[in-house]
Amino acid sequence: AGSVKGVRLIASMANPEFHPNDPLHGVTLKKILETLVEHHGWERMGDMIPIRCFMFDPTINSSLKFLRQTPWARKKVEDWYVYDLRRAQKRVDGSEDARE
Repeated sequence: AGSVKGVRLIASMANPEFHPNDPLHGVTLKKILETLVEHHGWERMGDMIPIRCFMFDPTINSSLKFLRQTPWARKKVEDWYVYDLRRAQKRVDGSEDARE
């Protein structure tokens, strides 16, 4: 049931229409962070992308500030979000009612 919840969470954050050529279309960095934090938690995020703003007293605002100033870190976060989104989309495509 946990993986189904994760699929619904990621799918719910997706745009109504999936943009295969630009899955970040219309998604703010703040929404990306909120989704990853809700789905994975700060500890896992710090393990996957070891940056101080994820590992020590993490907040959305401190992370946004750092990621906006650090292109390589922002790219890693966006790539992780896109990976999760595509994985969830593949699972949803297999069901009849994806908007449940």
